[in-house]
Amino acid sequence: MKQLVIKAFGDASQLVLVEASSPPLAADQIRVQMHYAGVNPIDAKTRAGLGWGAQAIKDKLPWSPGFEVMGTVLEVGSEVSIHQAGDRVFGLVSGGGYSQKLVVPASSLLPVPDEVSDDMAAGLALAGLTAWQGLTEHGGLKAGERVLISAAAGGVGHLAVQLAKDLGAIVVALGSPANHDFLHDLGADEVIDYRDDAALTAMAPVDLFFDLVGGTSGCALLSHVKSGGRVVTVPTITADEVKAAAEPLGLTVTGMLKRNDPQHLEWLIQALAKQRLRVEVSQVYPLAEGAAAHRQIETGHTRGKILLQG
Repeated sequence: MKQLVIKAFGDASQLVLVEASSPPLAADQIRVQMHYAGVNPIDAKTRAGLGWGAQAIKDKLPWSPGFEVMGTVLEVGSEVSIHQAGDRVFGLVSGGGYSQKLVVPASSLLPVPDEVSDDMAAGLALAGLTAWQGLTEHGGLKAGERVLISAAAGGVGHLAVQLAKDLGAIVVALGSPANHDFLHDLGADEVIDYRDDAALTAMAPVDLFFDLVGGTSGCALLSHVKSGGRVVTVPTITADEVKAAAEPLGLTVTGMLKRNDPQHLEWLIQALAKQRLRVEVSQVYPLAEGAAAHRQIETGHTRGKILLQG
């Protein structure tokens, strides 16, 4: 089978397509034919040797990236009863998603409802859990509150806009002018160009800031949060920097990592099935063009999700 691997940390050229053997199947595992793998910022950061992901795999190179997959079950282990061959499944894996075939614990993937397309299911798990847990578990967002979402047209952001609106919040979305109509269509109440200082100054303060950019940008936007308000910052590399800037302002700051929660994933996939939520897939690359997909995600200007096709 074909698989994308990195043999050393570095730029996107480190992604190499190799021929690999599919491992044997344990009793509690399933073998899956990958249809799509989500491409996420964490993939590119790990490949570059940055953050917690790189620390976790630094002694395991060569390594195949990819934490978010959708595919069809090819084979089930002798103790597996929750899936059978032919089932469409999606969810999170611990790496190796950039492979034509994967062997994973049966419990790690969930069924895809008939109403949900392959590509939407493929782009949901990582971004959806981050958005949902960031807004609710970490942000405590309530109906009627104002929430500011940076990078609102991106993979996590465009789902956060929809989920925050579904929770009854007043959504203020930051994005480039090219994405303003898109963000309004998702349900954003106010859409502001993140480079328009006058519009930002005129914006009413918010109860919650969901920071998807971090660093200098995240710090600069803290002044738009009400005194006593909350901040959830997602990029782990700059979380300490944002916390240090926010705490003197009297803001409650939380850095977060999403956790794999099957109940949350089930709720999210059912929201897709009921058309209460949609995943915007902007670009699909063949598995062999993984380097190009990484270069695109590293621009920081991707609308919705990028996928690799197996």
